Formats: sequence, C-alpha cells, structure tokens
Amino acid sequence: MNNQLLSLPITIPRKKLDKFCQVYHISKLSLFGSVLRDDFNENSDIDFLVEFKADYIPTFFKLSEMERVLSTLFNGRKIDLRTKEELSPYFRDKVIKEAVIQYDSNR
Repeated sequence: MNNQLLSLPITIPRKKLDKFCQVYHISKLSLFGSVLRDDFNENSDIDFLVEFKADYIPTFFKLSEMERVLSTLFNGRKIDLRTKEELSPYFRDKVIKEAVIQYDSNR
C-alpha cells in the first residue's frame, strides 16, 4: 500500500472519512480498483480495502451498514468494502501493492 498523492476522480471528504474510521474501529482504509485507473466512470463503484483494529471483528450487518454510510459520504455511489482476506489470492498482492491509503490510525 502506498500513500502517494495522486489526482482522483472523486472528492474525499477527509474529516468525515476520518470520523467514520474512528467510529467503526478501522485502523487503515485504502482505495483500490477502477477509482485509481482511467476506466473509472459515473457508473463505477468505489472499492475500499479495510483493516480493522486488532480487537474488533465486525459482523456482516455492521459491514453492510459501513458500506451504506460510506455511500452517503460519496454522494450515493455504490461502495465495495473488502478485507485483505476476502480478496482472491490471484490478485491480492497486486491490490495491496497498488492500494492508496486514505486513513491510517498509526499516523
């Protein structure tokens, strides 16, 4: 994962995103997928890679709630929230390497 500065096709509501991560016990939240590529368009979803604090395990319902809340932060756009473990082993390493960190509780 990297925290490089790049031009994104979306506006990141930084303060609201930071608060969201604190409320939901997130240690790291990163963008990946089409939002980082040229094929992102008005119908694309926003893919997030999430890492939770060690003492927190969210339920399926909590993950769904988080996607809905994130969607409201990004003007109703569909959100796809994934953990490293959910990613296919065929492309997991590539996603992790190319993901762009948006929140890191250790910084």
